[in-house]
Amino acid sequence: MSAQLVSLTRTLLDQVLCLLQPRPDADAERGDVPGWVLVTIMTAGIVAVLWQFAEPFLRDVLVQSLNAAVGR
Repeated sequence: MSAQLVSLTRTLLDQVLCLLQPRPDADAERGDVPGWVLVTIMTAGIVAVLWQFAEPFLRDVLVQSLNAAVGR
């Protein structure tokens, strides 16, 4: 093998090994699960409330778009 190929292989192997090693602070970044659950539930509630007002408008837009695409 040429020296460049050996060097490139060694560099690639070093990078792969670096990616496979666990980070020491991995457990510290677990996140705030109750906070994310609250955000998800609140978002679903907002969408449910807004959907009641937006559904007729969105339905009309969809029907008009499909009719225009079909040519009616």
